[in-house]
Amino acid sequence: MEISAENNTEDYPHEIDEQLKTFDSSVSSIKAMLEKLMSVPRNELQQKLEPLEQAKLELLSVYTLNSLFWMYLVTQGVNPKEHALKQELERIKKHMNRVTELTEKKKAARLDRGAASRFVRNALYDPQEKEGKRKSADPGGHAPDAKKKNNK
Repeated sequence: MEISAENNTEDYPHEIDEQLKTFDSSVSSIKAMLEKLMSVPRNELQQKLEPLEQAKLELLSVYTLNSLFWMYLVTQGVNPKEHALKQELERIKKHMNRVTELTEKKKAARLDRGAASRFVRNALYDPQEKEGKRKSADPGGHAPDAKKKNNK
């Protein structure tokens, strides 16, 4: 039994033609990426990566797989929000956020506390204020230079 192209296009509303084309294109892209990813042995790929990059790869792989399963559930008429998959995706997102935090910490500049305190101290330095402290420290109220002149 052969179905003609004309009958095939009448099975769905024409308003969704563009959406179906976009969906088909997206599925083709996903397929191409998965084939490329799966063409390299997993062990070989992980040996080339740092531990943080390995974690990112694992999390993205698991998230992608679960997202595809989410879409499958939708196509089967199952509400994925009521499925255990939702909790799994939330757990993965939590771990992805943690990896992102670690990545940002790794990129952040290290603080040299000694240099920072010297920088702040010198930026706040006021020579007039220091002179005022010397005068107030003198019990006679004389400037330190005045004492030297009186002692000579």
